[in-house]
This record gives sequence, C-alpha cells and structure tokens, in this order.
Amino acid sequence: MDSQFGLMNVWSQGDFVTKFVAVLLVGMSLASWIVIFIKAIDVIKYKRLAKHSQDFWHSEDFATALNKLGKDESNPFRGLALEGREAAAHHRNTKAHLHDALDVSDWITRALRNGIDEFTARLQSGLAILASVGSTAPFIGLFGTVWGIYHALMSIGSAGQATIDKVAGPIGEALIMTALGLAVAIPAVLGYNALVRGNKFVLTKLNSFAHDLHAYFVTGARVQATDATIVPLKKG
Repeated sequence: MDSQFGLMNVWSQGDFVTKFVAVLLVGMSLASWIVIFIKAIDVIKYKRLAKHSQDFWHSEDFATALNKLGKDESNPFRGLALEGREAAAHHRNTKAHLHDALDVSDWITRALRNGIDEFTARLQSGLAILASVGSTAPFIGLFGTVWGIYHALMSIGSAGQATIDKVAGPIGEALIMTALGLAVAIPAVLGYNALVRGNKFVLTKLNSFAHDLHAYFVTGARVQATDATIVPLKKG
C-alpha cells in the first residue's frame, strides 16, 4: 500500500481525536487477543479433563477414583467430587432439624449446583471483553472515519481546491479507521463464538458428571452407566 494511505501517514497527519481512536482500537485488539489466547488454553485444558473424567468411574472405591482425577485444584471434576463428598458427610453429621428441612438429595444437589455455578462464572470470565470489543469496535472505527473526513473536507475547503488528487489522500486515510475497526471486531466476534461453543461442551460434560455424582452419593451407584465394566464405587 502506498505510504500516502498508510497508518503512519494517518498517525502523522491526524489530530488528537484521530490518534486517540487509533490507540483505543489497538488497545482493544490487544485485549481481545490476550483473552482469546488465555481462554482457548483453558478450554483445551478442560476438554482434556472432561475426556479423562470417565476414568473416575472405573475404580473400586471413591478414594481411588479421586486419585485418578489428579491433584490439580483447578480441575472442576475433582472439585465437584469433593463438594459432593463433603455435602453428603455434612448431611449425615448434622442435627435432625436440618434433615427435616432438606433431604439428602436436595442438599447434595445444592452443593453440586453451587460448584457448577462457581466454575461457570470462572469459565466465562473475559467473554464480556470480547463481546464488548466485537460490538463497539466497528462504530469506534466509523467515528474515526467521520471525524477524519470532516477535517479533510475542512482542510480542502480552506485551501480552495477540490481536485481528485487533493481529496483522495485525506479521504483514504480517514477510511482506514473503518477498516481498522473491522479488523479489531472480526477476530473478537469469531473468538467469542468459538469460546462459547467450547465452554458449552465443557459445561455439558460437567453437568453429566454432576448428575452421576448425585446418583452415587444418594443411592451408592452411578445411574445409567453404559459401560458394563463400571463397578459401583464403595463409599470412602
């Protein structure tokens, strides 16, 4: 691209507002790429943990099953298993009036639901940044374009010349701001959609795991186990 229409030319000839818009768009782009990179790593990690979570049910007792989930405290499947165990133990050891108010099924359901809600909030953190960038960047770029065209026309009017060679440069430089806004918004939107799909997959697996945990702590066995080799866990 000719230097006449380059970003450096826009920067050198732009006023404070134009430079501010350009810096804002660049900052939004950096923020969105950082979020995409970090959250993509998290999604890949949690998908791998979800794949290995089925090993939990191929164990003779709960302690062995818990060890198969590893020692990583950020593992949501391990966290749910611990939440369920603590809720079941707490319900057994509480006074009678708690049993009258809430049975063991409701108590464990509440504990598992709280664990899922906390993980969901952590999993979706940062997505608001991508949504905001994707929805506002095109308009910020358009604002920069309108501002640049306005000042270009003012300069042309003061010079008293409106030939194509005088108009093309300033107008082309202003239009670069629109292109910059789209270049910032498109990756943010695509990244947001990809992360939402990945998060949905992880949460589906986590909810299925929580359903099996609930059945185990209430009945002592996993419900609807399709693998015939799975042995009901011994509580421990």
